[in-house]
Amino acid sequence: MRVGRAHRTRRAHRAGTRRLALVLAGAAVAAGCAAGGSGVSGGGSGGGLGVRDRRGAPAAEAAAAVPTAHGTLLVADFGGSTVTFVDPARGPVGSVEVGTAPYGLALGADGRAWVATAEGVAVVDTATRTGLGRIAYRTGTGPVTTGEYRGGGMGIALAPDGRRLYVGVNVPGGPGVLEVVDTATRTVTATVPVGRRPFDVDVAADGREVYATGHDSYDVTAVRADSLAARRLVVAPYGERGPGSWLKPHYAVVRPSDGRLLLPFEGEKLAVLDPATGRVTVEPMTADIHQHGAALAPDGTLLVVGAPEGGDAASLTVRSPGGAERTVPLEGPHEDVAVSADGRTAYVTGGFTREGHWDGVTVVDLPSGTTHRLPAGERPLGIVVL
Repeated sequence: MRVGRAHRTRRAHRAGTRRLALVLAGAAVAAGCAAGGSGVSGGGSGGGLGVRDRRGAPAAEAAAAVPTAHGTLLVADFGGSTVTFVDPARGPVGSVEVGTAPYGLALGADGRAWVATAEGVAVVDTATRTGLGRIAYRTGTGPVTTGEYRGGGMGIALAPDGRRLYVGVNVPGGPGVLEVVDTATRTVTATVPVGRRPFDVDVAADGREVYATGHDSYDVTAVRADSLAARRLVVAPYGERGPGSWLKPHYAVVRPSDGRLLLPFEGEKLAVLDPATGRVTVEPMTADIHQHGAALAPDGTLLVVGAPEGGDAASLTVRSPGGAERTVPLEGPHEDVAVSADGRTAYVTGGFTREGHWDGVTVVDLPSGTTHRLPAGERPLGIVVL
């Protein structure tokens, strides 16, 4: 007889083919921009950002010669200091230096990727695979480190119009901070206190509110985009059990149909948060596994990564808008998930915030449930589809 996890101890773009872009990329390489970046404001440092080929050797010329194809994956190499471009059929095709322990990624309509690292927010031109520099955080997070509890950026998201970027900054031992970046000037324009360890950041469809999920504080902080007024919304379907518990929020998605946030817990409960009222309703889930990354397919299907803790086998939950679920078994730990534009393929990263990670992505054919593994960077964590 299966005992519910709540009742037992836990052991826990778009790549353009525009010739102009390629000409500019070649000029940038000649000028040394790939190595140093330019135009970074707010105390940002572009030093050390550059292009590398699939073997890790400098390859700015090779990257400039081949435009990034639509549908290419971009992963954050949490175990290193790069983002890696991954052909979904062949594997890695290049990488760009961004800074220590990159975590989350946000992709703009202009093809720029914004990367939350331990050192600042890096900017990458995905069409030409060049680093454009790094924006320093206004918040002090202590020495630059790596690993699960490192300080610096975690969740990250763009406003719908692309004019503002929001990054959740982890401050070890204290509350987190939401930093607001003007994407035109690449400067931090404001900071807002939020919950502890802001694993995820999401933005309402109309851009009027930003939501920072506080992993260690059992909450979502809703921040108004205009006034930056903040409200703490508790999301604790098992109760607030302290930072040592497993039963905490991790990642969220905003449901387009009604603007509610969906936060999966343990493959047992889906917390549905109404940000207008703070009311949380709970719907049953069936995977019975510790859950991390989440994403929505174009048709509203919810994808949730089940992470193997306490002897569980990893899985991907596929939940229809009506609540029907099926699970796809996965081999080994995984952390985050992205879905193709046609909604037929999911890409699940093997980086994992805890130990047991591996250097690749599991590709899941959603209609059939078949899977295969693909090499992809160094402990890949965050992921977007270009």
